[in-house]
Amino acid sequence: MLRQVAEGVLVHQSELLQNNTVVVRGRAGVMLIDAGITGDEMACLANDLRELGRPVVAGFSTHPDWDHVLWHAELGDAPRYGTARCAASMRDLRSNEGWKARVAEGLPPEIADETPLDLFGLITALPAGTTRIPWDGPQVRIIEHPAHSPGHAALLIEERGVLVAGDMLSDVLVPMLDDFNGTNDPVEEYLAGLRLLEDVAGDADVLVPGHGSVGGADQVRARIELDRAYVHALRDGRTPDDPRLGPSAQPGWEWVSDIHAGQAQSLARRSERDGTPG
Repeated sequence: MLRQVAEGVLVHQSELLQNNTVVVRGRAGVMLIDAGITGDEMACLANDLRELGRPVVAGFSTHPDWDHVLWHAELGDAPRYGTARCAASMRDLRSNEGWKARVAEGLPPEIADETPLDLFGLITALPAGTTRIPWDGPQVRIIEHPAHSPGHAALLIEERGVLVAGDMLSDVLVPMLDDFNGTNDPVEEYLAGLRLLEDVAGDADVLVPGHGSVGGADQVRARIELDRAYVHALRDGRTPDDPRLGPSAQPGWEWVSDIHAGQAQSLARRSERDGTPG
């Protein structure tokens, strides 16, 4: 299940949505970044790590989307870190009566019965402004930014040259903007996030997106530019020239065009309401 992408850094990819779980070796054990997504996959991952003699000593969730805050009892009870905003989002969700049923309703039907939710969203908040994950392993820099969702963070495993991008820089998914809530500007927030990733692009030899294929050093800036071009086209009301959309989309990912259509409609409605171009 595990593929090494750099010294001491391994990746497991889920079958359904090509979610990438990242395993980082430390002195006493491993850190899991975005564990998931089905119970069987997580249990198999736990078994693989036991066979390697590598207990899980820490976890990290890059952001509060359902497929990035999952966990399995067999992975143990190590602290599962996230940004303060990510953890707050999960606390708010779990404080509502019937939260588990609402989460289950939003799961892909193919895996709804296979995704354990008992340990869903139990994130330990790192203090606001924290820039390093507190663990006994390679230095991991936290790059918090406003793109895609509140509390989103990319991670740079500095000693290994690995950039873990969360739900950005994918070769199968176009940029997915945060919801328009009347007070935010998801377009500018996404562009700000891309600028922060661009600031560390020169330090990355390996790119691991939340979904899709792992890329080399040449892919980091290329995917940043592809994402930026998509967001600019969306902002300007143009049809994006993007290989992730239409007939050039990878087989099985044709539905990404529906995501784009929905985002274009949301932006058009906002422009009509505010009287802004685009």
